[in-house]
Amino acid sequence: MRNQAAERLKRLRAEMEKRGVDVYVIPTADFHGSEYVGEHFKARECVTGFTGSAGTAVILQEEAGLWTDGRYFIQAEKELAESGVTLYRMEEEGVPSVKEFITEKLPQGGCLGFDGRTVSAKAGEAYEKIAGQKQAGLMAQEDLVGIIWKERPPMPKEPFFILDESYSGQSTEEKLAHVRKGMKEAGADAHILSSLYDIAWLLNVRGGDISHVPVVLSFLVLTEQECVWFVQEEIVTEEQRRYLRERRISTMPYEKLTAYVSALQAKAVLYDEKSVNFGIVKSLPEQVKRIPGSNPSELLKAVKNPVEIQNTIVAHIKDGVAFTEFMYWLKTNIGKIPMTELSASDYLTGKRRAQEHFLDISFDTICAYGANAAMMHYAATPESNARLKPKGFLLVDSGGHYLEGTTDITRTMALGPISDEMRRHFTAVLRANLNLAAARFLSGCRGVNLDILAREPLWELGLDYKCGTGHGVGHILNVHEGPNSIRWKLREDGEDNAVLEEGMITTDEPGVYIEGAYGIRIENELLCRKAEQNAYGQFLCFETITYAPIDLDAVDAGQMTRRERELLNQYHRTVYETISPYLSDAKKDWLKEYTRAI
Repeated sequence: MRNQAAERLKRLRAEMEKRGVDVYVIPTADFHGSEYVGEHFKARECVTGFTGSAGTAVILQEEAGLWTDGRYFIQAEKELAESGVTLYRMEEEGVPSVKEFITEKLPQGGCLGFDGRTVSAKAGEAYEKIAGQKQAGLMAQEDLVGIIWKERPPMPKEPFFILDESYSGQSTEEKLAHVRKGMKEAGADAHILSSLYDIAWLLNVRGGDISHVPVVLSFLVLTEQECVWFVQEEIVTEEQRRYLRERRISTMPYEKLTAYVSALQAKAVLYDEKSVNFGIVKSLPEQVKRIPGSNPSELLKAVKNPVEIQNTIVAHIKDGVAFTEFMYWLKTNIGKIPMTELSASDYLTGKRRAQEHFLDISFDTICAYGANAAMMHYAATPESNARLKPKGFLLVDSGGHYLEGTTDITRTMALGPISDEMRRHFTAVLRANLNLAAARFLSGCRGVNLDILAREPLWELGLDYKCGTGHGVGHILNVHEGPNSIRWKLREDGEDNAVLEEGMITTDEPGVYIEGAYGIRIENELLCRKAEQNAYGQFLCFETITYAPIDLDAVDAGQMTRRERELLNQYHRTVYETISPYLSDAKKDWLKEYTRAI
C-alpha cells in the first residue's frame, strides 16, 4: 500500500505540474460530506496510504501533509512512515491548520486546486478567499486523483429498501411537511439536501452504498410543490417507484443534479454549507439568494420519536444479549482455546447475526489487544492480528444495525492478571462513565457543559483522551450523528454543540490510551429524558440504554465513592434483569456473578 501511494503521489504531482497547480487539497469526502465514504471516494487514502476515516491531505511539489485528529495520531504515524507525507496533528499546540498551511505555502499569483465536488461549500469558499488574497487562480473543476487512479473502484449502486412506519414512527409525508415548514421559517422557497443520512431519514429508505452505513447515494431538491430525488435510477424497483409517486416524489438521474440546480427557478435556496459541495453552490444561478444553514431534518432526526425510542431499546436488548454471550465465551475460554483479535471479532458478529432483524454491524469492529488498543480506531488485519493471551486488556468497540435501531458499545475486559496501574486507570474510566450517566441538568445545557463530569476523574490523575466524550447515534443510519455531542473543547466551526433535548441519544465513552501498552474505553448510550420541573426550570437526565456487564475483574472498588459504587450496582441490576431472561442457565449464573453488587 505504501509503495502504491508513493507512486500515485508522484503521478499526481505530474498532473499538477501540467496544469500549473501549486497546492492541491484532498479531503476525506464523497460528493455529500459523508463521514465514512465508499471505496470509490477514498482518494486521500489512495495518495497518502493513510487508512483512517478522517483526514485532509495537502500536496505540493516538494512536500505533502496529512491532517487528522487525536483518534488517529498513532495509526497515522505508522502508516505515513517513509511515505514523504508529514503528519500534522490537528488542534495540537503549534500545529498550523489546513487553511493556515495553505495560506503560508500558496505562492503569490499561483494556483490552488481541489475537486469541488468533494469539498464542502464552506471549506471551498474559505479556500477561494485564500486564493483571492494571494491573487492566485482556483482550479476546482477537475478530479486529478481520478486521472491517476487507474484501478479506482466503481461508484456504488446497491439496492435499497423502504423502512416501514412501524420502525420509523413517522411517515415521509409528515417529515416533508416539517422540513417545508423549516424552509419557510428560513425564508427559502427551495432546499438542496446533500446529506445521505438526512435523505434516507426523510424518505424512510435505507440502502448500502457505504459500508455499514445504510444510505443511498443521492441528492434531493425540495420546493413547496416538488420533491425531486436524484438517484441512480436503475436501482429503483417498480414497487419503490409506486411508493415514491404516492408521496409526490419524482426521480431524476444522479448525475443531473448540477444541470437542474443551474436552471433552478427559485428566489432563495436553503442548504447546509457543511455537506452541500462547493460545485453545487457555484452552479446556482446568480440571482438566487443563498441561505446557508442547518438542514431542518438534522434536528428532527436527532430527536427520536416515541416509536424510534421504543424500537431502539429493543435493539439494545438484542445487542446486549449478543455482547453478553460473547463476553461469557471470552471469559470462560481464554487460555483454553486459540483466540485472536479477528477470531474474537468474528465470534461477536456471529452472535449479533443470530439476533432477529439483524441487518449489519454498524461500523468495523475494533477488537484490540494490548498495545493495539492505544490506537483509538485500530482495525485488525491479517498482518497485525494479535493472539489473545490470558493476561492484559482486550478492548472491543462494536455495534449493530437492526430493523429496530442502531447500537454502539465498548467494553474493555481483563483476560487475566493486570497491573495496579491498569486497574487504577480502568477504575478512573469507569467512574467517568458513571458520573456522566448520572447527570441531572437544566434544559438549555449543551454537551460542552457536561463533559467535565466524565473528564474530572482522569484529569485528577493527569490523564486525558484526545477525542470527544460522546456523539449522537443515528436510527439505522450513521453511528455518528450530530448535532448533539459531549466534548470539552469546541470545534473551530462550532459543529455538533446542540442543546441537549428529550429524545436525543448520545454516547458516553471516556477512555485512557497509553501508547505502546494498552487502551481502555467503556461506552454506553444515553437517552435524554425529562426529569422534574420546578421553580428553577425543566431538569433533564439520562437513561442508560446499553445493557452489558462492565468487567468487575478490573475494578478497584476502593477508588470509588459510595455513590459511584451504588451507581454501578444499580446499572448491573438493570443489566441482569434485562438480559438474563434470554440466557441459558449456565450463562445466567455467570451473568449473576459478573453483575454482583460491590
